[in-house]
Amino acid sequence: IALVHKVGKTNVDANRIEVPFQQVAPPDEQIWSGDTTKELVVPIGRTGATKLQNLAIGRGTCQHTLIAGKTGSGKSTLFHVIVTNLALWCDPEQVEFYLIDFKKGVEFKCYANRRLPHARVIAIESDREFGLSVLRRLDEELRERGELFRELGAQDIAGYKRAGGTRPMPRTLLMVDEFQEYFVEDDKIAQEASLLLDRIVRQGRAFGMHVILGSQTLGGAFTLARATLGQMVIRIALQCNEADSYLILDDTNPAARMLTRPGEGIYNDSAGAPEGNHPFQIVWLSDEIRDSYLDKVSDKANESGRDFSSPVVFEGNAPAEVSENDVLRRFLEAKSVERKGAVSSYLGAPNSIKGPTEAMFQRQSGSNLIVVGQRDEATLSMLAISLVSLSAQFPKGAVKFVVLDGSPPETTERAYMERVVGLIPHEVVVPKYNELGEVMGGLEREMKSREGEGADSLPPRIFILIHGLQRFKKLRFEEDFSFSLDDDDDGDVNPGTALNNIILEGAAAGLHVIATCDTLNNVNRTLSRKALTEFEMRVIFQMSANDSASLIDSPKGGDLGLHRALLYNEQEGYLETFRPYALPTYEWLDEAGGNLKRLVG
Repeated sequence: IALVHKVGKTNVDANRIEVPFQQVAPPDEQIWSGDTTKELVVPIGRTGATKLQNLAIGRGTCQHTLIAGKTGSGKSTLFHVIVTNLALWCDPEQVEFYLIDFKKGVEFKCYANRRLPHARVIAIESDREFGLSVLRRLDEELRERGELFRELGAQDIAGYKRAGGTRPMPRTLLMVDEFQEYFVEDDKIAQEASLLLDRIVRQGRAFGMHVILGSQTLGGAFTLARATLGQMVIRIALQCNEADSYLILDDTNPAARMLTRPGEGIYNDSAGAPEGNHPFQIVWLSDEIRDSYLDKVSDKANESGRDFSSPVVFEGNAPAEVSENDVLRRFLEAKSVERKGAVSSYLGAPNSIKGPTEAMFQRQSGSNLIVVGQRDEATLSMLAISLVSLSAQFPKGAVKFVVLDGSPPETTERAYMERVVGLIPHEVVVPKYNELGEVMGGLEREMKSREGEGADSLPPRIFILIHGLQRFKKLRFEEDFSFSLDDDDDGDVNPGTALNNIILEGAAAGLHVIATCDTLNNVNRTLSRKALTEFEMRVIFQMSANDSASLIDSPKGGDLGLHRALLYNEQEGYLETFRPYALPTYEWLDEAGGNLKRLVG
């Protein structure tokens, strides 16, 4: 410990001793000059005036790392030092990162903003479901690497390269801050996370996959198998009390209790045994210095001329951005539109590593979508993006839209929807309230005229978008009046009954309904019970557990939170949590509108 106190220069704060990051970072001409074939070696601090403290992973039993320390002890700085230094020393084909932060903060956002070429996943204020999907992705990668290594008879990365392996095989670093969040509840997520993490820790060493777990204390991590933590041979203990020192290092090693300043630490690569203690001081990496080095990495990536895939970014404290939907972007930037059977509207970004959350519409019964919840901006966004995304999937004359906007006149919502409608190059009908009978009657007659048509004819699809179903009293289904309808006279058509019939029979004929409503009570007041069953795709926001169970057969809607929604697909039999898209900017809309006009003509 005495050595640590002599290292570096003391700043104004007498309780902090700083070692400048420049002393351990590579010179500019040596960026990406490291070699990770045998092991990962990254400088993280100093043990004396001239001697570096390296974090060495990948040789012998030193495959995984456990980091712990109380708030303000320097744990976040240490994470940044590891990521930034590896990004400077190693080529993206040598090292890749999966970064998960369960804290209520944005520690890893700087890597997302700069699209760090080494990063595969960056989760900011992550939730347990997304964190579990990362473990699933790594487990799949573990299986793929195992098959490749067996085919070539390789035992490790070096052997794989000697055997002629052609696929890039970077060392994979899973870094999880506050990892105990996986195990705060004794549920399926905790059980599966424990199983996957144990498998990755035990088997990953042979395939260049390493785990770095961070926590303020290990007191809440007892639901994770102790045998798994036992595999974490490298222990880094920062400031903590005596009880935590025994948990982090070893039940015979209280050395961490002697640490008194931020940045002081004990590096131990003997599974916490006292003889493995190496006191050191973490290098000080300010935000400004870190960002300047990350800019150098970005410049190096751009100069290389190589195409680096963008990381999957999950930001749990913010809505998703439609500009990050690569699937929709490809539709909009395509040279032409090809007509196909199933088309999709995009709703948000999933709480897992997969493509965007989508509602898929096919010519079959039940292919309708209803969105329920009191999230006005999110529902408006879903309808606007649905109009754009569906438009991009049809050639001219192959689709028609009917938009019923329940927003009050002269409001920003009404103006926004009018702007979106004005960008659509297909036929769009926006009826007034007193025209509902005529329009709905015409749609019902169109549906009946298609009965018995063969699949070869494929008349144009019709999408009926209803924004604020609760605001249209004329669309309420009244059983008592259904006997008095006269479909030959538009004036006698009951709009509610016509809508009910379209919902029941229209999807198979190519007429689909996308509706939003504020509460389950208003859904039940507007739609017949049978019509509600024909909405086999349902999106819900935060609501009571009872209403959630009534709509999606699950009470999960009772604890969704602000930037979450659930998609229930009855036909496919799955329930998906996702982050709805934020309202697209006018700039994005104008660009999308230009692409649509080019596509459709």
